[in-house]
Amino acid sequence: MTRPDLIIFDCDGVLVDSETLTSRVMAANLARHGLTMTPEQAMATFIGGTMIKVAETARAMGADLPEDWVAGIYAEIYAELRAGVEVIAGIPPLLEALEAAGIAYCVASNGSDEKMDITLGATGLAPRFEGRRWSAHALGVGKPDPGLFLHAARAMGADPAACLVIEDSATGVIAARRAGMACLGYVPGGHPDRLSAEGATVIRHMDAVAAHLGLAPRQSV
Repeated sequence: MTRPDLIIFDCDGVLVDSETLTSRVMAANLARHGLTMTPEQAMATFIGGTMIKVAETARAMGADLPEDWVAGIYAEIYAELRAGVEVIAGIPPLLEALEAAGIAYCVASNGSDEKMDITLGATGLAPRFEGRRWSAHALGVGKPDPGLFLHAARAMGADPAACLVIEDSATGVIAARRAGMACLGYVPGGHPDRLSAEGATVIRHMDAVAAHLGLAPRQSV
């Protein structure tokens, strides 16, 4: 793989291990509103979407959600995240390797800035992304629309064709493809079919990113 000028990371499930916790909170919440599913089903159904889209899908599946559901579910999720969230294994040494190689990076997430404040702050990653993180909430455009990634590329002064996206959802992979960007699909467990079907090159561990880019391997944490 040719070294990119810019790597665009998704946040949840790529930089921080927040998807499992979020899906657990969401499953419990939806059960109170008449839609029963396991956390695993919630993750498979809603991963990568904006919370507004999640609400639309849940209502279509039979959930009786109040008008202020989005604000309420965010409050529940944020409370759980503040109690503790882990960095994805391999991310700190990967960021160090990118910096050593002079490869720029940033984060573009369908999540809110407040959520990134919590998760990136809790894991100590926030300083690394200061001034180079973008939220679909703030921009008003979310994946699978390519606008979020294209905005990040413009802001970082990179040609979209010279960008590499790292995603863990089909929604994000679609957005990368529509933006004309290469994509690595992070699937640490389970079946990678949904991401590979959308054009991502699947990786199982963040160590694989350095290998794809021809960088010196770093020890995982």
